[in-house]
Amino acid sequence: MAEVHVIGQIVGASGFPDHSLFCKWGIHTGGAWKILAGLREGQTQVDNPQNHEAAAWAHPIDIHFATKGIQGWPRIHFQVWRQDQFGRNELYGYGFCHIPTSPGTHEIECPTWRPTGSFMETVSQYFLGGGPQLKNPDLIYSGADRYRLHTMAMGKVHLRLGVILRNFDKFGIEC
Repeated sequence: MAEVHVIGQIVGASGFPDHSLFCKWGIHTGGAWKILAGLREGQTQVDNPQNHEAAAWAHPIDIHFATKGIQGWPRIHFQVWRQDQFGRNELYGYGFCHIPTSPGTHEIECPTWRPTGSFMETVSQYFLGGGPQLKNPDLIYSGADRYRLHTMAMGKVHLRLGVILRNFDKFGIEC
């Protein structure tokens, strides 16, 4: 079987309205993909920069796949959260991007968004925290019903990924 090895890091995030951010991430693939080594999901630490506009996570990603075809190519999805001074967590954005199909090192900026609620939900969010969240996180990368959501743009998640492809020509798979 052909193999894809993804090695890199979630560098950090920028453009969010507040500090004290952390990120939950996961990798979604199609049915023809099998993980040989590595973790499919994880979470960064909380970073609270005092003098910078960007959060620095430097969270490692190292995952090795085997596949029979390119259908269902891996996508990495994110949930960016903010932790307030009381330790409460508030969703700040969802985002996803495809793992690059070409071998080499890639710098990727993944835009994020979050659902917006009604006027009353916005007022409640301001005073009590929290806010609208997706009931089904699969909407982040599936796109099936995502077009019906009311959203607002948030910041960007920065990735540095190295992609290694092996045996694609041997098994007749073209990217």
